[in-house]
Amino acid sequence: MPLCFDLDGTLGSFGGGYLLLRQALGELWGQEPHAEELLACPGSTDWEIVDELHRQRFGTPLGVSDYEAYDRACLARFVATFHPEGRSPIVHQGIVTGLAHLVDAGHRVWLVSGNPPKVLDFKARMLGVDARVPRLGSLPHLDRVGLLRKALDGCVGPHLYVGDRPHDRDAAAQAGVPFLAVGEAVPGEHPTLNAEAEAEQLVGAVQRILHEP
Repeated sequence: MPLCFDLDGTLGSFGGGYLLLRQALGELWGQEPHAEELLACPGSTDWEIVDELHRQRFGTPLGVSDYEAYDRACLARFVATFHPEGRSPIVHQGIVTGLAHLVDAGHRVWLVSGNPPKVLDFKARMLGVDARVPRLGSLPHLDRVGLLRKALDGCVGPHLYVGDRPHDRDAAAQAGVPFLAVGEAVPGEHPTLNAEAEAEQLVGAVQRILHEP
């Protein structure tokens, strides 16, 4: 029974991520994009956002090698910012621990994120995500629905997507997957779990949605 969890906000938060994204692009492109430019991008994954910014600035699509260079530059910014002597992320420990409990119970759990792969791996380590949980970061030419479908490809259901933003809810709906919201930022009729919930509460919510005993 595959379960997909979004990273930021669902398991914890790394404040200032958009600023670090802008700084990484400034290093690569010689000038940082404005915050308004980022917010105007319609996509919700780093590939979509950076590709859109590249088209606006240079008039051409973003190349795969350019995206990999962005991933490395962005990772360097996060490593320099979040470390024991620097800033620490906010960790929703109950949700993180609940992931491990779900793996122990036999669920196939994926960590699906709009962050590029190297940044996703770094964030997952900082948050203490169980190493048994595979990670799928933002890949070239895939939107959030495409990432979700890639994680679930070949897996027998029932499925579930857990996230904390409207774009997570919308991706689940487009992929035909039930949705569990974490936090209060996603309106709708779906089940909702407090971000400070204990691990047992997460496991119970998943069992109810999947109609497990």
